Amino acid sequence: MVYKKNKKENLMIPEIEKKSIKEIEQLQEQKLQELLSYIATKSPFYKKMFSENSIDISTIQKLEDLTKIPVTTKDDLQQHNDAFFCVKKSKIIDYVTTSGTTGKPVFFGLTDKDLDRLAYNEAISFTCSKVTSKDIIQLMTTIDRRFMAGLAYFLGARKLSAGIIRVGSGIPELQWDSILKFKPTYLIAVPSFLLKLIEFAEKNNINQNESSVKGVICIGEPLKNQDFSMNVLSKKIKENWDIELYSTYASTEMGTTFAECEHQIGGHHHPELIITEILDDNNQPVKNGDEGELVVTTLGIEGMPLLRFKTGDIVKAHHETCECGRNTMRLGPVVGRKKQMIKYKGTTIYPPAMYNLLNDFLEIKNYIIEIDENEIGTDKITIKLGVKETSDELITNIKDHFRAKLRVAPDLEFVSIAEISKLQFPKMSRKPMLFIDKRKPYVRK
Repeated sequence: MVYKKNKKENLMIPEIEKKSIKEIEQLQEQKLQELLSYIATKSPFYKKMFSENSIDISTIQKLEDLTKIPVTTKDDLQQHNDAFFCVKKSKIIDYVTTSGTTGKPVFFGLTDKDLDRLAYNEAISFTCSKVTSKDIIQLMTTIDRRFMAGLAYFLGARKLSAGIIRVGSGIPELQWDSILKFKPTYLIAVPSFLLKLIEFAEKNNINQNESSVKGVICIGEPLKNQDFSMNVLSKKIKENWDIELYSTYASTEMGTTFAECEHQIGGHHHPELIITEILDDNNQPVKNGDEGELVVTTLGIEGMPLLRFKTGDIVKAHHETCECGRNTMRLGPVVGRKKQMIKYKGTTIYPPAMYNLLNDFLEIKNYIIEIDENEIGTDKITIKLGVKETSDELITNIKDHFRAKLRVAPDLEFVSIAEISKLQFPKMSRKPMLFIDKRKPYVRK
């Protein structure tokens, strides 16, 4: 992992990210050979896979040869978790689990080498967002509860020699106390929480635009439409707080981040850390520019590397060279999770499209979307809305807005703001839950 520091801005920019597409592919093919040799001897799961499918890893020379190997699924991880480990338990330094958003949580163990890789990933991802060693970052997400992301942010800041304030999630008063006292230049936060910070500031005579904060690295919620224009949530934030908003996309399984640069046209791929494919429902590569499921092969991981892992996220790749000078592929906003796809009255919908519409209404303070089956076995959408006051006009406006944008209108249920908050943050939750799927598993195939 070679990088040069830009002396003017003190940025960690990997040399490979500015190389030609051919040079990037050559590096990835070299690292793929190293991975295949490693898991063929160290991973019980992949040794068995190669044997049962008569796969000769010496025939996998190019990135396009990956299609000769079966994909790895979340079900594989859940059913054979221990078989993916390539090291003895004594080498595991840190224990994490996935959030279990779409199924049983999976256990991951990180070695000392894996923690170094995680720090490197986050440091170069921070660099995409113009964070340098001179910056102070306020972390507004948990670092405990076996949560990889919070640990990654801390390690990345340390690698970058930036300051970090570990405040944790929630509590606007404590967040502002830290902002005013320690003067961070960047925040790491769920975007919708920024609206609560703005509301608290305005009620308590704090001028957010005179604070030290110049940018926010946003996690967990979309900020952009598919054409990279600002969605309603990001517009609401920027109308009240003159700060830069950077989208990121990552997962525990990938151990890698796709982070936006200053041009904010998608998250940059770190080719030395991960190989990406975008596949259709038949596990075949989609045409350039088409949406498909992101499939990843992790590079440089010692404890639990993954080969052709299906993330379940529907994305679109962008390959034009970015003005920042990086030649790496960029991922646009996640369209939705494959298992959360909804077929409603003949229309295919993903939850993020509904989040964007609900954020249009100032009257809606919080919400949660529930998907269930009706009496004939098709999908039923109920949106529970937290509002201070309801009216027939508001109901009509919401339904008309849905019909105009998505061609269908869901059922609406108005409950207290406090009740929605409890649903969004169930016991032991690590991030807000906006979507609850009550359908039987076979419905989501």
